[in-house]
Amino acid sequence: MPEGHSVHRIARQFRRNFVGHRLEVTSPQGRFAEGASLLTGTVLLEAWAVGKQMFLGFEGERWLRVHLGIYGAWDFSGEIHADATLASANGRMGQTNQHGTVLDSADSDVVLDVDGENSLASIGAPRKTRVRMAEAENVSAVDSASVFPPEPRGQVRVRLLSETACADLRGPTACEVLTREQVDAVLLRLGPDPQHDPSDVSGQRFVDTIRTKKTAIGLLLMDQSVVAGIGNVYRAEILFRAGIDPYRPGNFVTVDEAWALWRDWVYLLAIGVETGQMMTIDGLEGAAWKRAMARRIHRHWVYKREGLPCRNCGTHIRLDEMANRKLYWCPSCQT
Repeated sequence: MPEGHSVHRIARQFRRNFVGHRLEVTSPQGRFAEGASLLTGTVLLEAWAVGKQMFLGFEGERWLRVHLGIYGAWDFSGEIHADATLASANGRMGQTNQHGTVLDSADSDVVLDVDGENSLASIGAPRKTRVRMAEAENVSAVDSASVFPPEPRGQVRVRLLSETACADLRGPTACEVLTREQVDAVLLRLGPDPQHDPSDVSGQRFVDTIRTKKTAIGLLLMDQSVVAGIGNVYRAEILFRAGIDPYRPGNFVTVDEAWALWRDWVYLLAIGVETGQMMTIDGLEGAAWKRAMARRIHRHWVYKREGLPCRNCGTHIRLDEMANRKLYWCPSCQT
């Protein structure tokens, strides 16, 4: 499932390329036809995210709420430019041409992830997952278009089209038009997100919440009402970096530990938004840094490393199941 950093990158892409434009909104698949009819022909005024939810505000006080879920992703084509803040730490300039092909800078340090995690032309569910879904439809959902606007391919729930840019949404868990009051109701159910509100007020809310719960901290970090945006990868990595047993009840996490978890989430989320990658190992340089930028296995401490020796102590990384989700952790470092 796409985690918070991806959704914030999508929102920034919309701000850079679609906000201020009058959009044609359609539902090639047909499942969002009624919602599209409410939005088409209006100007997109704002785009932002909280956790894994993105909100696009249109004229007429109508909002498009999108939750990508496990399979959802946005594909962009046309003249797509990255926000200046998205010029990532690996040197990528993030501009695509009329066919949606990524044009990287001439910087020799540009490193693209092999699974497309730091793509700007397609953001959301992992590429391999989306290819498997597309195969069931007998169509490639990740191919670049040869003309603009491209013909809709696969099950496109909603298409947003300006004179120069196109965004296609496939496979979301939620895609609906809301009023401002309904948006506020959704936000009330979500925990703090440091990209949306980085203040100590948000941090204190997080600390106070987990310290009143008897639930395991490994479950609390995945609860979007406790903290918004953390998924399986960030959960495993943040707990390892803090040296906290994922089964420890929240009310047994100290105040200092809780604040350390929050501040590390602020730090790691910012890196993810900037680079497009969930980079959780600090201090990598040279060949080690390029290897980590290219392949996920080299940029995480414990995630997807079950049975392998811990990078820190040598103990084999353990894989458990917690609430039907895979949990990766080191039983020696996280005591």
